[in-house]
Amino acid sequence: MMSLAARVIPCLDVDDGRVVKGVNFENLRDMGDPVELARLYAAQGADEITFLDVTATVDDRATTYDVVRRTAEQVFVPLTVGGGVRSAEDVARLLSVGADKAGVNSAAIARPDLIGEIADRFGAQVLVLSLDVKRSTNTESGFVVTTHGGRTETLLDALVWAREAIERGAGELLVNSIDADGTRAGFDLELIGLMREVSSVPVIASGGAGRVEDFAPAIEAGADAVLAASVFHSGALGISDVKDALRTAGVTVR
Repeated sequence: MMSLAARVIPCLDVDDGRVVKGVNFENLRDMGDPVELARLYAAQGADEITFLDVTATVDDRATTYDVVRRTAEQVFVPLTVGGGVRSAEDVARLLSVGADKAGVNSAAIARPDLIGEIADRFGAQVLVLSLDVKRSTNTESGFVVTTHGGRTETLLDALVWAREAIERGAGELLVNSIDADGTRAGFDLELIGLMREVSSVPVIASGGAGRVEDFAPAIEAGADAVLAASVFHSGALGISDVKDALRTAGVTVR
């Protein structure tokens, strides 16, 4: 199911109300105020903005709701918020402060019924299943789902889990390559292609963007949207630079 236009999505990893970024999920550095960055990206033409609450401890939760509310008041592109979403009630609260979609990851692995509970109540379009995927010799596809920011491997084959999650009601897959994350060496095209084959819903490719030339191959491999974090926060690339490169490569963008 191809989208009409490829989407470009900056991702803000938020920790205690600040944007942070590391490599392979480690050594987090402060990258600025999330509301300011979201405003900047919206002005540059971001199609959506994703917030991931990377620590998502209970005491941090109020900070995240506040950040989402302040962003939604000033930024008029769709907001997806993930990190620590454990119940349909969490989703209800995120939507009430201005989020458009909720990302679920670890909680859905721990209790797959959560996917159906959220989709039945709010619609599949609200639910983004986030998959942190690593290469592994322990699964048939060669890819395994991880939790805790890539630190803990599950026994789930990434493709089997993606298929099951879609059947349960996930409306979109955010596929993040832990191996590529923060390396700026390009997206994992093999992983994107395999996800495209099993997915009847849009696939967002994440992990590894380094140059403007990295984005078009991800779309060609089967992604409907491309997501990046550090290259945007550092100013190495702008959203408009990426869209120009996609257009040049013959990809339709908004």
